Amino acid sequence: MADYQYDLVIIGSGPAGEGAAMSAVKQGWSVAVVDDRPMVGGNCTHLGTIPSKALRHAVRRMVQFNTMPMFRAVGDPRWFSFPDLMKSADDVIRKQVEGRTKDYARNRIKLHLGRASFTDAHHISIKQPDHTRETIKGRFFLIATGSRPYHPDDVDFDHPCIFDSDSILSLDRTPRNIIIYGAGVIGCEYASIFAGLDTRVDLVNSRSGLLSFLDDEISDALSYQLRDLNVTVRHNEEYDHIETRNNGVTMELKSGKRIHAEALLWSNGRSGNTKNMGLEELDLVVNERGQLEVNGHYQTTVPHIYAAGDVVGWPSLAGAAYDQGRFAAAHMCGAAREYHVEDVATGIWTIPEISFVGKTESELTEQQVPYEIGRAYFKNIARAHISGEEVGVLKILFHQETLEILGVHCFGAEASEIIHIGQAIMNQSGDANTIEYFIRTTFNYPTMAEAYRIAAINGMNRLCRESRKLVI
Repeated sequence: MADYQYDLVIIGSGPAGEGAAMSAVKQGWSVAVVDDRPMVGGNCTHLGTIPSKALRHAVRRMVQFNTMPMFRAVGDPRWFSFPDLMKSADDVIRKQVEGRTKDYARNRIKLHLGRASFTDAHHISIKQPDHTRETIKGRFFLIATGSRPYHPDDVDFDHPCIFDSDSILSLDRTPRNIIIYGAGVIGCEYASIFAGLDTRVDLVNSRSGLLSFLDDEISDALSYQLRDLNVTVRHNEEYDHIETRNNGVTMELKSGKRIHAEALLWSNGRSGNTKNMGLEELDLVVNERGQLEVNGHYQTTVPHIYAAGDVVGWPSLAGAAYDQGRFAAAHMCGAAREYHVEDVATGIWTIPEISFVGKTESELTEQQVPYEIGRAYFKNIARAHISGEEVGVLKILFHQETLEILGVHCFGAEASEIIHIGQAIMNQSGDANTIEYFIRTTFNYPTMAEAYRIAAINGMNRLCRESRKLVI
């Protein structure tokens, strides 16, 4: 049994683990990464972000081909099966794994393959694929094991018609209809994906509206768009039980409704991957969702053991997880730069996509902050006319007196790219973070970025209407 020594041992090779590994090794630390998958990248690369977003992109391209008149000169509308479209993700995953593997090798980061569990505060035992074990020792540890779909006990996930957000990627057919239980981010994303495949979708939501953390106007736009795609959204509904048959499922709701479909996608929450890790040996306690509690430096209650990424819960975003790992490693190494990931831009890859940063109208109203709104509708933007992506809006919330930008919300094509312009200005100091920046800055034309100038002028004209000093 070999005994290795590292400054930092990271359990999990997803974004949080990778961010920590690269940060620590640049400080001259010896770093090991342990993962039970034979290829690096974690759930983000193999089960979550990368494959689902590659699938979405393929569906979006198919919809564009089928709906844009210019393509009729090429041929009639074409429909591809779910597994055919999933093949487009394979090449993306391969490139991601290849690039990350090279980065680990170039930086002399040691990869250990197997399932890790703590034996004491400074040792982990790794069960390798051949069932042998090795033990490694570390001064510091980072738990970055990610999360998995939540499975209630009364749902038979072994049935061939019942899927979660991991197993749906192996779907071998295109169902004519599907029930999606859970209208969170994943549920809404897959609702738009399957609707794009011309699958009839029943989206069952236990709440009164979609994605309550969104600005109300954006949530309403998403609801309208899903219904326009023929998605049936059922609010304030909870399942009572599920009946299975050879060729489909029936979900009976507590309201008495019965819904039939060829497939069921369960997307009602996720749980941290903390089972069978020996955490009880260290008196590390997880919550009911298997998540670890950390402080502002991503330390657990055991000071030399840190945790980051989905395993600590919010915000459960790949980009945020990478930064959490970086900043956790910086704190371990005593580096001067420390920053807690808080004000992050959120991206939701529905069709069209959604992204936002900062406060919503409801939050500002509750906090009694006097704000004004500037809007730019994509239907009025030249670049949107060119691309044929005219559904959408950019919305800027700003303080009526200081003109400080308080929130930016975008619904439409490339929203997750567009949002970062607003995020960058919001994070400036002094009076550089006001809406006036967008009025006195010249934007390339035609671009989607021009929406910021249009929205800023719209907002300032609203503010100045009483004095008649309108912005032109």
